[in-house]
Amino acid sequence: MPEHNVDLVVLGGGSGGYACALRAAELGLSVVLVEKDKLGGTCLHRGCIPTKALLHAAEVADAAREGEQFGVRSSVAGIDMAGVNAYKDGIVGRLYKGLQGLVASRKIQLVAGAGTFVAPSAVEVNGDRYVGRHVVLATGSYARSLPDLEIGGRIITSDQALTLDEVPRRVVVLGGGVIGVEFASVWKSFGAEVTIVEALPRLVPAEDEFASKQLERAFRRRKIAFKTGVKFTGAEQTDSQVTISLESGEEIEADLLLVAVGRGPNTTGHGYEQAGVAMERGFIQVDDRLRTNLPNVHAVGDVVAGLQLAHRGFAQGIFVAEDIAGLNPPVIDEAGIPRVTYCEPEVASVGLTEQQARERHGEIQTLTYDLGGNGKSQILRTSGAIKLVKTGAAGTPGPVVGIHMVGARVGELIGEAQLIYNWDAQAEDVASLIHAHPTQNEALGEAHLALAGKPLHTHS
Repeated sequence: MPEHNVDLVVLGGGSGGYACALRAAELGLSVVLVEKDKLGGTCLHRGCIPTKALLHAAEVADAAREGEQFGVRSSVAGIDMAGVNAYKDGIVGRLYKGLQGLVASRKIQLVAGAGTFVAPSAVEVNGDRYVGRHVVLATGSYARSLPDLEIGGRIITSDQALTLDEVPRRVVVLGGGVIGVEFASVWKSFGAEVTIVEALPRLVPAEDEFASKQLERAFRRRKIAFKTGVKFTGAEQTDSQVTISLESGEEIEADLLLVAVGRGPNTTGHGYEQAGVAMERGFIQVDDRLRTNLPNVHAVGDVVAGLQLAHRGFAQGIFVAEDIAGLNPPVIDEAGIPRVTYCEPEVASVGLTEQQARERHGEIQTLTYDLGGNGKSQILRTSGAIKLVKTGAAGTPGPVVGIHMVGARVGELIGEAQLIYNWDAQAEDVASLIHAHPTQNEALGEAHLALAGKPLHTHS
């Protein structure tokens, strides 16, 4: 078998893998990047980018439908899914071409094929062996289903949902997490009748309870139905519909069932267990520097338990490349990774939930600022709020350890929010900064003014 020796072999060309390869090459390492599908992985082709394109098309549809509120006589004649898909695919195609050029410009050797990791330091692809002084495992994730729930026909995952050629009339979304509420939001904007089924007590259950309540209130206004705290028991489909059964005995008929119960680590079939990589529940076990139990073997992205976010993968990939190059980067604080759910309204957060903060710090203080007091939010006709969580009792110093936001476009505020958390800022630090008026960003400043005990456009 032909053998090729390099500094770094990366198995998987998704967000974590290609970020690691790019940074390593930038630092002067010779790099081989192995990818069996398309460079860019799930995020670019079946996740972040295409779903956000759908969500923007949905926002345009809502704006046209609601134009009368702003004195604009507009309406929606219908949704042309061929046109929507062309718009979506055009964005993906341009980004894909740009990424291919970027990888080539860094002189990274891109190997197409399904790679198998062979301990201690090699990946075999198409009859060739690529041996690295270091190996990074970055094979990403897949759309999960439930036991005995077969995907096919009218039962789909997000992968198939991205390629629909028409808008379904009635949809049941199984799962009220990020993927579920985003697709529910899209389809409602496109004119579908949507019902979300979530086994846990609230929508977006990984978020602060405040955010769940705000989102649920908004979804009720939008007439997106949801059933929380109820378990799915089965689904039967015919050529014309699918019938979903719940533990309560209720049955719901729909044209489609979207299974949005999360994503699983794509770790089978790559030789990991055979090579002796320590695993737990399908995830690769790593230490805080993303090292596996095998020497000079790291893992990044969705194969590592934790937040399944593209920007987490980017950060981990860069971290590992710099660690291998001897730069000794600081360990990534998972709580400091910003989180955004791009439904309407958006949910954005960073840091600890109120419950997590109480468990970690004991006494805390919280403050909620309603977007009703923010001029730009009123211009946009959005409702929502910002919740701050700080350590210590009211009137005592302490950093802001959690920021939770719900409202249209609040994802654009997460940049400042993550700086506040990651730089251990206190309310007074942010209150002294001047925020432009009228902006939604100003709402962050107003919330911190109030937390610092000197509210402006809020009641004390």
